[in-house]
Amino acid sequence: LETLELCQGARARIISVCSQGSSLVWCEERPPLDAHSDMSKCAFRFCVCTRTLEVGEQGVRLGTIRIILHNSPEYQVLASPQHVFLLPAAASFATTSKFLLIWHPETAKLTITAPATGFVRSKTLHSSNESDFRKLLLGSVGLLSGLAPLDIHTSTVSNSGGLLLVSTKGAVNMVEPDGTQRHVFDLEGVALAHGSPVQLKTFGSILACLLAGVLYLVNQNSGRLLEKRILGMKEVHFLESPGDEDSIQLLTQTGIYSFSFSKPEDSNKPEPCLVEMVFEEACRYYQRRSLSGSKLTVEKLKKGGVFQAPVALAAILQHSLHQKQKPARGLQDTYAKLLSTMSLELQSYMSLELLKACVVCAPESEVESYCEELVEQEVSRVLHSDIDKDNLAYLNSVFASFPKAAWKATRSCLQLQQNGDGLLVARATPEVWKKVLGGPQQEEVGQNGVVPLFELICASFLRFKPKWLPSFVELTQQYVSISWSYSSKEGPEGRVPLYKRALGVLARKNKCSEADDEMELELLLCSKRPKAVLQALHLLIRLKQWQRVVEVAEKFSKLSPLLNKEIFTTLLAEFAQHRELDPYLDTLWPLCPAELTASDILTLVLQHLPRSQEDPVPFSSERNQLTVGLLKPLLQRVVQRPCVQDEMYSDALQSPTFPPPTPPREH
Repeated sequence: LETLELCQGARARIISVCSQGSSLVWCEERPPLDAHSDMSKCAFRFCVCTRTLEVGEQGVRLGTIRIILHNSPEYQVLASPQHVFLLPAAASFATTSKFLLIWHPETAKLTITAPATGFVRSKTLHSSNESDFRKLLLGSVGLLSGLAPLDIHTSTVSNSGGLLLVSTKGAVNMVEPDGTQRHVFDLEGVALAHGSPVQLKTFGSILACLLAGVLYLVNQNSGRLLEKRILGMKEVHFLESPGDEDSIQLLTQTGIYSFSFSKPEDSNKPEPCLVEMVFEEACRYYQRRSLSGSKLTVEKLKKGGVFQAPVALAAILQHSLHQKQKPARGLQDTYAKLLSTMSLELQSYMSLELLKACVVCAPESEVESYCEELVEQEVSRVLHSDIDKDNLAYLNSVFASFPKAAWKATRSCLQLQQNGDGLLVARATPEVWKKVLGGPQQEEVGQNGVVPLFELICASFLRFKPKWLPSFVELTQQYVSISWSYSSKEGPEGRVPLYKRALGVLARKNKCSEADDEMELELLLCSKRPKAVLQALHLLIRLKQWQRVVEVAEKFSKLSPLLNKEIFTTLLAEFAQHRELDPYLDTLWPLCPAELTASDILTLVLQHLPRSQEDPVPFSSERNQLTVGLLKPLLQRVVQRPCVQDEMYSDALQSPTFPPPTPPREH
């Protein structure tokens, strides 16, 4: 219908092009003007551009060219509905073939990601000056240089907007638009040759893979192989079937064929995969506890007759789950008794499955409320089971995916609320408290982004109800003091104190503010630990909040004589250096410990006097100079105080004046 010139330069050559919305995105080669340029410059002779395509009454018109990336290596561009993936060509430099780029047109953001290693970095391109490829990588060269090159055999974009990648080892992975990667499926496990084609196509939630005349149908969400068919011919191509996600149209040399997905007749019947999951889980469980080196398989477990627990559970699920009338019919007597014991758990499972079905089928306006209910059930279920590393990782993903729902679920499980005095109270059972404070700790879960449950809950407090966090830490400390002895290494306080763990969560916040300083103070003070109180006191001194300094000193000096002495000597040293504490001396002097003498006080003051640059004079004009008059009330108070030795001998001094009788002498 119409021919348009896409590139402006006469020497430019298009390498790859895709259509994204109403725009065209392409990678073009711009040969250097100098024919004798070195290889490093020639490698970065490509440019990624975009241009709107406008269809009007007068015909088709191209908009102005916008450069996404210049001075770049060769890229293959693949478009999803909202993003453009930039894959490095096979002949690229070793460094540039270790990552791929994702262009977000709406926000003008470019994401660098090495999905297999979890490296993700995004940058918003505000002007064309920031579009230079080498400048873009300037802050990441050190990290990227140590990565392995991408292993890509085949790539395509799924209908959900993700990028499907097939490695040469046959692993199918999905790269999401945010740069993260998840594993979907493994093909036969045979290494793929460079020339062997692999075709990928998504139909709703089903991924179709075609390799060497074999058709694999895989559930994208769970990664389960739904069906495997050997086709009669090897040269087969997928056809587009818009609107029809229940069948696949295949183009072959002999014609066009339609392949329909098999559907279960009654969706209410229990899924066979559920029974399989029982045996798979039992395999893992018994294998971990097995002393022999032989591999335990599902087939051995079913036929062996040694392990009865998975067989019993599978029988109950097959015969009893989802049946409306007489669920125990056809079961052995022992299984029927077990069914009556498990009835509550089965009801809970069925309600959970029903809720999941409601989430899938619900309109968009009701999804949020269903998700909140689902998250609450899941958090409650995990809190009432053993929290191992897998359960902890699962809770981390729930809190990350549904933060608001997870916060509501936490409040519900711990029964957190304010009483009439405005104080936070929790009516959780001791078992739930032990799950919150126990479980795998940071040194056990490693550095893979998973944090313990206590830290997860603290992060939720910081996000949704920060003023409750100090009270929550205080509540947990009260529970710890009741449940574990102070020196117990099994308890949470035997490892890292709870207030320090909460401070660690506060330190991991992306943005710091004045409210964070206040939160740090509250967390230090709520612990009532001597070191934490002194740390809070020094923080208040650094912030020059003298009124609060004196209030904290007056409140916490009553906890112990040793802490009282530390607080008083700290404030006396501050008093010697400046005059900020002068208005509060009437409150400060009564805190003086009984064992401090006048000479101790004078020694401490002289040690902390500020050093003057000039020679000392009797009458200085400086207003911040310490005078004896300011110290006089304290010294008088110490001198007039009865001596400790006088108190020790007070009984003897108050005895009658005549001496006691002389004891009899022995010759």
